[in-house]
Amino acid sequence: MLKNIYIFTDKSLLNIDVIHNFLRSSYWAENIPIEIVKKSINNSHCFGVYEDEAQVGFARVVTDFASFAYIADVFIIPEKQGQGLGKKLITFIMNAPEFADLKRWHLITSDAQELYKQFGFKTPVKPECHMEIRKQNIYKAKEP
Repeated sequence: MLKNIYIFTDKSLLNIDVIHNFLRSSYWAENIPIEIVKKSINNSHCFGVYEDEAQVGFARVVTDFASFAYIADVFIIPEKQGQGLGKKLITFIMNAPEFADLKRWHLITSDAQELYKQFGFKTPVKPECHMEIRKQNIYKAKEP
């Protein structure tokens, strides 16, 4: 049962260990070093989800605060999933006044399309115009 749920953007409240432990086991950031997690937090607009004082979720937005935002590293810890917290988090992000005038939002997900569709996300109109460079297994331990 949920207690008091809060969402804050104050980075000083973030529990780096909770974030790193989740991300290093995720399909999108497997084995990510803690230094990279810290750097990504320092260079993003972050959202922590808290049940009372314990951090139970996280997301970050990479943005210029003018025209574009990329939502990344969204998660709710496993024991709190299925309780609507992910939906609350995305609602909070999408309604944040600092993002009111953005023209374009972007994200990548392999398993949460139905969640994001509720907020208006769709497959790109011209997927052939989207390009990327992807370095597979970048966080795998390097052999000596």
